[in-house]
Amino acid sequence: MTAATPSDTPDLITLGRRIRHARTTRGLTLEALGRAVDAAPSLLSLVENGRREPRLSLLRALAGALEVQLADLLAAEPPSRRAELEIALERAQRGPLFGRLGLPGIRPSQKLPVPVLEQLVGLHAEIARREEEAIATPEEARRANTMLRRERQERDNHMPQIEALGEEMTRRAGYTRGALTHRTVARMAEDLGLTVLHVGDLPRSARSVTDWENGRIYLPPASIPGGHGLRSLALQAIAHRVLGHERPRSYAEFLRQRVEITYFAAACLIPQSVAVEFLTERKRAKDLAVEDFRDTFGVTHEAAAMRLTNLATVHLGIPLHFLRVGDDGAVFRGYANDGLPLPQDVTGAIEGQPVCRWWAAREAFTRGDRAAESYQYTDTPAGTFWDSMQTGTAADGRQFSITVGVPYAHAKWFRGRDTHVRHASTCPDPACCQRPPADLADRWEGASWPSARMHQQILAALPRGVFPGVDDTDVYEFLERHAPRPGPAK
Repeated sequence: MTAATPSDTPDLITLGRRIRHARTTRGLTLEALGRAVDAAPSLLSLVENGRREPRLSLLRALAGALEVQLADLLAAEPPSRRAELEIALERAQRGPLFGRLGLPGIRPSQKLPVPVLEQLVGLHAEIARREEEAIATPEEARRANTMLRRERQERDNHMPQIEALGEEMTRRAGYTRGALTHRTVARMAEDLGLTVLHVGDLPRSARSVTDWENGRIYLPPASIPGGHGLRSLALQAIAHRVLGHERPRSYAEFLRQRVEITYFAAACLIPQSVAVEFLTERKRAKDLAVEDFRDTFGVTHEAAAMRLTNLATVHLGIPLHFLRVGDDGAVFRGYANDGLPLPQDVTGAIEGQPVCRWWAAREAFTRGDRAAESYQYTDTPAGTFWDSMQTGTAADGRQFSITVGVPYAHAKWFRGRDTHVRHASTCPDPACCQRPPADLADRWEGASWPSARMHQQILAALPRGVFPGVDDTDVYEFLERHAPRPGPAK
């Protein structure tokens, strides 16, 4: 008889159940079997419960005492339906998911009826299924993001209910026109019984933390005094309350909430009535420009460009597209309702896809003066588009470009329409820019090996916690540090 190899050795739980099944079938107690194989009953109990790996000599002795072949004890399948359920329950209760529930385990003794075992195993399987469904793998995240982008495109990226809510709350806090001040944002929070506090020890996994119990919104300290970022973060924290958000049950719901709170913040920073008045006047003068829109309301160029997508089609009748592209040419964020064929993968996702080398979003990096907007016409198979582009630098030091563009017929409303810069793109035809010139390919193919930059986030699933992506322990410890302490008893 040959010993089993590691590849065909069953797991310890199954092995233990097969030993127990053979013992009870023959009517042996642990004590009687222990005397037969010269082993303590306590050791055999550990083996049967899958908590101790027996030596091969003990396995052979057990097979002899139980009058079965060693191969039968080592078989991978459970010996009975009941054993199969017991194994499934034991395995579930030893897993990390059950450990996080903080519930006592149930010992699958012989007194536990099979229907009860089936119900318990079924409940554990459903919990595991829902947990797996909630984890945001990159593929799931891309699918959810694509669905949201298409929904936004169908409604011209306009959310009238959130627009009205932002307008009402900013007016009630005293806003009239121009940039929304930090003090106005603080008053909006105060209307909801909240105080905005800036702290230096915010958990790394959290953009902000709201303590509903004590009425506090914790934000990071200002890196740039008067910057737009902290106003936006505070408004997004407020949005969860005013929009009635609850804990997201899936990554798609988490993303939808993120879209809604970002939209609410934009609708407050650039309220619709004042913004439309400004844009209508500039359209009438044929002098629309993202940089003026940005400076008037004191926000970032990207925020102004994105806000334009909310308002330009619905209120000005102008279809348009928006792109944020990294210096590697890959799309970070994009939107289009004007027919521009955004690059997509087979699932319809645009994130991470390279844009044509001749598009304005890539050409922006070749401009000498990056301090101001530059302009370009691009002829594509879908028509000619005019674009304004602006470059910036991300926190990691890498360059990115922000592009806002319209079909040729609508370029007449924008500053920069008289540019003479023009390029032609035939993408997605690979001959446009996806294939290197023949002479370079002949020279270097097979004679070079570049090492690609790895983006780890495309492989990692979003951590699962009370809220996706947030380290619960860090957040709860943070709240304990900052929660107000009761004063001395009077």
